[in-house]
Amino acid sequence: MSQTVSTKPYLIRAIYEWCTDNGYTPYIAVKVLDGARVPMEFVRNGDIVLNIAFSATSGLNMDNQAISFKARFGGVAREIYVPVTAVAAIYASENGQGMAFDVIAELAASEEIGDSKQGEKSTMSLATTNEDPGKTGDDPDPKENRKKPSLTIIK
Repeated sequence: MSQTVSTKPYLIRAIYEWCTDNGYTPYIAVKVLDGARVPMEFVRNGDIVLNIAFSATSGLNMDNQAISFKARFGGVAREIYVPVTAVAAIYASENGQGMAFDVIAELAASEEIGDSKQGEKSTMSLATTNEDPGKTGDDPDPKENRKKPSLTIIK
């Protein structure tokens, strides 16, 4: 049986089409990982937000593996390549409506799938920074200091 293709690239294309049909400007939030070609001088804390509107790009191509296009940054033309796995969100800049994706969990899952194909267990683990480092697992209420996850829209 063949492996099922992720729904993520289809959802990205659907939100992009919804934005353009309604006159909104589609933006993607990207977690800059290996394989991404973006202008590094605009990357902040490992993230970059890109305008992917027709008027801001040239040769936009969105397939199941990546989003690629040409755009100008500070007057300099650049070729952009973003693997779909690195897209953290797509949204309309005018109202913030769109969809967010859990990039870290997706990478961990793909790492486990890749390792299981090779007969090895994944060594990747997710770290949380919301907990007090002095606490142990024996505390009665470990959720006490955790913050709710949220999506911050960067304009």
